[in-house]
Amino acid sequence: MTSRTLAVVSAGLGQPSSTRLLADQLAAAARDELAGRGATVELRVVELREHAHDVVNHLLTGFAPAALRRTLDEVAAADGLIAVTPIFNASYNGLFKSFFDVVDRDALAGKPVLLGATGGTARHSLALEHAVRPMFTYLRAATLPTAVFAAPEDWAGDDGDSALRSRIRRAGAELAEQVDRRPPATGPADPFALTTDFADLLAGRDPS
Repeated sequence: MTSRTLAVVSAGLGQPSSTRLLADQLAAAARDELAGRGATVELRVVELREHAHDVVNHLLTGFAPAALRRTLDEVAAADGLIAVTPIFNASYNGLFKSFFDVVDRDALAGKPVLLGATGGTARHSLALEHAVRPMFTYLRAATLPTAVFAAPEDWAGDDGDSALRSRIRRAGAELAEQVDRRPPATGPADPFALTTDFADLLAGRDPS
């Protein structure tokens, strides 16, 4: 049985958070779909509000505190990513953008990414396409065709068969399909790994 890891990044600022609720439901849909394909799935949930100060310190100093470093490594090593942000002023919030500003270069290259967002009105849904998706395209992530936006009215009276639930299931299935067709992720290369045989180094031989 194949083991898979999904990183789930939520940039919600409140508690409870509709952003976290959407992230959890997207993760559950992808996990269930992967389980149906015979995979065991580990979800690694990242609440960005818990790392806010560390993200700012990283931006100022260029060095990630230990807790943030572990989180960045988990995102880089995941087979797939679910990234959900609240929409502020027609775009992602500042914490969401700042976190992905400090994600290691190339960490998301080719990684399947499911995008989600929440907002106070359905009119903000286009922010997923004109703001969030272009950022991940720049990071060379493999964003999925279906992105999921949830406004307050989408949660009201949800009976389990709403348009939102249907979109969540479709997005989860897309992520599972893309993860399933790829080999397990190995994470970023260790910049300090010794790639040359130690005996060659002592002898002064060029391994190339």
